[in-house]
Amino acid sequence: MKENLEVIFAAIVVIGAIINLISAIGVIRLPDVYTRNHAASKGATLGILLILSSVFLFFWVEEGYMNARLLLGIIFVFMTAPVAGHLISRAAYNSGIPLWEKSGQDALKATKQKVKNK
Repeated sequence: MKENLEVIFAAIVVIGAIINLISAIGVIRLPDVYTRNHAASKGATLGILLILSSVFLFFWVEEGYMNARLLLGIIFVFMTAPVAGHLISRAAYNSGIPLWEKSGQDALKATKQKVKNK
């Protein structure tokens, strides 16, 4: 039974590493700061959470040791990474960094014009 769990935990770590790799490729290949930031915040967050969760479960199930530092790391990444990504994108938009020319829509344009007209 322990060997099966080790294989499952190792597979989750590998999946997390693959998601992180795809996120890194997205940061390099995507055209503008907004899509790059989306790839970095969403992909890397999911990859890191999978890796940390797998390590936490491994030590809890296999060793009977519950590591509070890993649990706090999971909670910290889960709470801060998406918020930081959102704030970076919002700051870039408010600084006037243009969207990619093939972007479908600018959802904040009307809101920004309303604030400007007041």
